[in-house]
Amino acid sequence: MTNRTADAFLFFRAWLSAPLRVASITPSGRALSSLMTAEISAETGAVIELGPGTGVFTEALLQRGVAEENLALVEYGVEFANQLSDRFPAAKTVRMDASQLRKLPLHASVPVGAVVSGLPLLSMPLRKVLAILEGVFSHLRHGGAFYQFTYGPRCPIARPLLDRLGLKATYVGCTLANIPPAAVYRITRRRPRQGVRSDASGSVTSWSEDLAARS
Repeated sequence: MTNRTADAFLFFRAWLSAPLRVASITPSGRALSSLMTAEISAETGAVIELGPGTGVFTEALLQRGVAEENLALVEYGVEFANQLSDRFPAAKTVRMDASQLRKLPLHASVPVGAVVSGLPLLSMPLRKVLAILEGVFSHLRHGGAFYQFTYGPRCPIARPLLDRLGLKATYVGCTLANIPPAAVYRITRRRPRQGVRSDASGSVTSWSEDLAARS
């Protein structure tokens, strides 16, 4: 059995056991991996990957020139986390829920310039998406970007949530070659609006209680 076939089988088995967490029956294809990592290079710095699965985006990041030791792989599924540790021994693989990202211990020698996400945000409660975004931007350096793909027709992060967190979404592109077709968005900080404040690390921390009450 080839690595690709084995990865597909592992992914399908994980989907059967937790369809909402995995959200797809197959790993992302090369076209989506290329699109997700198109703006990332060795100059980006450290990269956090959320929900790496079998490591398809991880491989693409390495091909873009990101050093393996500058990768932090945050994976909740034990079957995936174990494989990632074996496949990318120099990377920091952490088994944790992405909503706890603020607690991720990072000791990288370079700042985090990008976060790449394979998480199914559309299937998550608003409160959890909020926690993930706050965690992402607590680690990202100024000017860093969060990359998220979606199988849906628009950005998977609702505009009201982006507005309340002082973030903006930019359409990067789409690929019909992926199964199913997917689009990629870049999420970055923008000038805080009235009622939104940033803490010392640059993360946006207001509106949490209001959003939680709405979810």
